[in-house]
Amino acid sequence: MRFRSVLVANRGEIAVRVVRACRELGIRTIAVYSTADRDAVHDRLGDEQVHIGPAPARRSYLNAAAVIEAALQRGAEAVHPGYGFLSEDPDFAAACAENGLTFVGPPPEVIGRFGDKAAARAAMGEAGLPILPGTGTAVEEAEARAAADDIGYPVIIKAVVGGGGRGMEIVTGPDAFAAAYRRTRETARLLFGDDRVCVERFLTAAHHIEVQVLCDDHGNAVHLGVRDCSAQRRRQKLVEESPSPVVGPELAERIAAAALRGARAAGYRGAGTFEFLLDAESRDFYFMEANCRIQVEHPVTEMVTGVDLVREQLLIAAGQPLSMRQEDVRPYGVAVECRINAEDPDRDFVPAPGPLTEFVPPGGPFVRVDTHAYPGLTVTPHYDPLIAKVICWGPDRETALDRMDRALAELRVAGPGVRTTTAFLRELIAHPLFRKGVHTTSLVDLVVAERRPQPTWSTT
Repeated sequence: MRFRSVLVANRGEIAVRVVRACRELGIRTIAVYSTADRDAVHDRLGDEQVHIGPAPARRSYLNAAAVIEAALQRGAEAVHPGYGFLSEDPDFAAACAENGLTFVGPPPEVIGRFGDKAAARAAMGEAGLPILPGTGTAVEEAEARAAADDIGYPVIIKAVVGGGGRGMEIVTGPDAFAAAYRRTRETARLLFGDDRVCVERFLTAAHHIEVQVLCDDHGNAVHLGVRDCSAQRRRQKLVEESPSPVVGPELAERIAAAALRGARAAGYRGAGTFEFLLDAESRDFYFMEANCRIQVEHPVTEMVTGVDLVREQLLIAAGQPLSMRQEDVRPYGVAVECRINAEDPDRDFVPAPGPLTEFVPPGGPFVRVDTHAYPGLTVTPHYDPLIAKVICWGPDRETALDRMDRALAELRVAGPGVRTTTAFLRELIAHPLFRKGVHTTSLVDLVVAERRPQPTWSTT
């Protein structure tokens, strides 16, 4: 069985990506768009288009009722949520099922379990995955502070729900704990409508490692290797690569086996990502979270494995078994992805949207660009500032990075008020720590500090 029609409940480059996968499978697509995205690329590529509301996301792409109504009106059999927006909303997944629509993703109860960091931590601990010392459950301030004192500083206070690197704060000592705790609770309440927080040990020197998994409804599960996402700022990723330069084959297999164990224990279905922190000193790894959706960085896995992850998502959701066994997954070479955001690195990465007067993507052998941008597009402040993803492959890491530097040098993005991360990314991947492959999650902060003008001292 295959779907005849799918509604793509997203926008931007991921909506374009899903529409293309559907087209290759012969699936009719229904694209939804907000007022701000009228005439967007994903809208034009869809076989049908439905306007679902004004620019604010809460009144369009986050409006579950409007999305479901559009799907029913246009005869969609399934809804693909992409990433962000409604992709990890268990209530939306349940509402799709209640209305006879297939949600392209895990079951609602799985999404709910992993969406609650405390519940996910408990479930994965029971499945035998290593977890960081912490409270594991939502706690009040006195209990949280006692736990932090017991764990030892630094600690991280995290919103129990939510994601995307938001709703978290690092605390380096007891004097700063109370204020940080209250700020995190308030942030969690405002962003996620849930002010519960938990406390965990914070690793000051860590590598962010993740495992891509695919699971079907027939008891089959495979992993597609590991990715390294350590180059990030405020816990939001800028550069990703596969495989990780700091994880050898034996350790990679151990981490991947843990991810599959967790996926099977949770009753996972579809494409998902299990994320871990690897202590740079002890080389111990710890489960952090699982993302119940396609990841922004999925192209690096596709480039080294040859597996179309969105295609697999669609086939699994339609009830088909996996098209591969674990022994069929044979990664080759190295792939690197850089996120081109409309942000100003010189102003602490503040969004810098505006109309694009020029957009010329790079090309050449083994260069892939996932984008929705074109000259004349207005990058709106209403949504994520991602303009494009540049992905480069090479038979080895040095070749892949040289190719990426060349591709970023070719990229042209310009417009009134528009700034991008392109130049900063070239500096980042040229940094000696990155080139050696030993960088940790603190690298971006280091590069930012090195770019700042140093004070000059007068002796007069």
